[in-house]
Order: sequence, then structure tokens, then C-alpha cells
Amino acid sequence: MGRLTVRRPVRRFSSHGQRVRPDTLAVEEPMELRVGGKALAVTMRTPGSDVELAHGFLLSEGVIGARADVLTARYCDGVDDSGRNTYNVLDVALAAHVPPPEAGVERNFYTTSSCGVCGKAALDAVRLKTRFDPSGSTLNLTPEVLAGLPDALRERQRVFASTGGLHAAALFDADGSLLVVREDVGRHNAVDKAIGWALLEERIPLATCGLLVSGRASFELVQKAAMAGIPVLAAVSAPSSLAVELAEEHGITLVGFLRGESMNVYCGAERIVGAD
Repeated sequence: MGRLTVRRPVRRFSSHGQRVRPDTLAVEEPMELRVGGKALAVTMRTPGSDVELAHGFLLSEGVIGARADVLTARYCDGVDDSGRNTYNVLDVALAAHVPPPEAGVERNFYTTSSCGVCGKAALDAVRLKTRFDPSGSTLNLTPEVLAGLPDALRERQRVFASTGGLHAAALFDADGSLLVVREDVGRHNAVDKAIGWALLEERIPLATCGLLVSGRASFELVQKAAMAGIPVLAAVSAPSSLAVELAEEHGITLVGFLRGESMNVYCGAERIVGAD
């Protein structure tokens, strides 16, 4: 698994006493994203799929809308004490027709692994307008398809299985097939990686796909879904009040507490086959 995990000794206490044994931890490292050589954001992430992460982040911030909007994405500058590249600085060059990011996109300091919007330079920039309206999507899903998604996701959470410390995001189709699964210490990073994959595969807008997340559905995740044209967001855990409001505003079907055969549909129930 390379830099995705590390092994560290841990002292384990139990009713049988204590012992020292190795434990597998998910790696968390900073990644600085630059656009045209100018620092744009620093996010704490699990290394891997960094180019997808950059593309997904730029799309969800409204900077780009297609693969052709990016000329190159390359690692640069970041070195450790021995002079080796840390692969923690990624510089993106935009195509000539793409304007540079607006000031509101810039982060004052950094984005933590738990929050993707807390470093916004301007609160007005938090609520972004999508170029891919998801409200007109004709995607319909059965409760049975939705119910099978969490188990399918868990089977493909390779790093979570060994660490228990990562979030996951997946894109799925109307049949419940998972098109891509990405893991990260940050739930927003996992979503950006999945959306970035779709952009690089030239699948944007994702009008015929849903987004599944392994944790809660926050405002920022609904926003990312809207920016990619995703009409359905399903979460294993709870949504926030602002997530529901934003989902209603963009015509997104929001499903929470997706566990076994039960689920809560907070808005957009017309996309669920058989809903009254």
C-alpha cells in the first residue's frame, strides 16, 4: 500500500493483560495545491490519487469544468531533509481559456482532514453556483439498489480494512454498480478524488450517477455533488440541516442513515422508485 499506511508499535490493554504489537495506521500528510505556481490551498490528506484530488477540488470550487481546462498537473518543490521529493506539492497549469481562481477560492491557512470549507477566505464563496444543474436528471433508484451500496463499498475499502481510519466515497450507477471508490482521512478529499476521477475520464456532468459516502452528509459534500451535476447523495450516517437545505435548493435527492434495508430520504424522494 506504499505511503497509504505505516506500521507503528502500540501497547494494547485488554482483560487478558497488555502486550506490545505493531499496528497499521492511515497516513496523513499535507498537500499544497498551486495553480500557475501560486499557492491556492493546503489540505491534510492520505497520499495517493493526488492528481484526481486536485482536479476534483478545482471543479468543486468552480475553477474548472472539464479535463481540457487543465494543461498539466505535476509535483514540484517539496523535499525532505535528505533532498528527496515528498510529493506533497502539486502545481496545476490551467489552459489559456480558463481564468485564474477568484480571490474567494483561496484558503486563509489550510483545510483540515475533517473540514473542507473552514479555511475559506470569504464566507460568500462557500455557497457556489454550479454549471451542471443536477435538478433535471432522470436518474431513478430502487430502495433495493440503495440498500446494497454500503456493503459493496465496504468490500472495496482496502485501506480502511487494515487501519479503520479512513473515509470512503464512491460513484455508482442506477444498477448499484460502483464505478470508482476512493479513500482518504478527509471525507471531502475522498469525494474530490472520486469526482476528479470522473473528470479525467470525461464523465462530467455525472447526471446518471449517485454519490455514496461512508460517513455523514455535510453541507460541503452536497455542494461538491451539485458542482459535479450529481443528482443523488447517499450517506451511511446523518446529514446536517444545511446539507438538506442545499440539497433541496439544487434538486438533489439526499439519503441518510443508509443501513441495511432502512434509510431516511430527506428530500428528492421522487427519484426513489415506489416512494409515495
